[in-house]
Amino acid sequence: MTNEKEGDYCTVCGGIRPDAIKIKTVLVDGKETGINQLELIVAGVRDLHLKDETAIRAELLKRAAVFNYIPTKKKEAYAEALMQEYRGTAE
Repeated sequence: MTNEKEGDYCTVCGGIRPDAIKIKTVLVDGKETGINQLELIVAGVRDLHLKDETAIRAELLKRAAVFNYIPTKKKEAYAEALMQEYRGTAE
C-alpha cells in the first residue's frame, strides 16, 4: 500500500518493505558497512552537477541519512566513504 504523504511501508509490520532495501557494503573507517540505497544516493547527487567537494559531501551525507543511521561521531568517515563511491574509487 502506497501513501504518498507517508511513504511506502509494509502492510504487515509497518516497516520498510523488504523489496525496497538495496544495501551495498562500503568501508567506513576500515570496517565494512552497509549503506541502503547507495546507488540512488550517488546518482541523485551526480544529477545536481555540484562542483564544490564540500557541497557534494554534504549532499551525500544528507541523502544517505534518509535511508541509513549515521552516528554523529562517524559523519566524516561516512562522508569519505561516500565520496569514494561518488568518485568511483571505492576499494
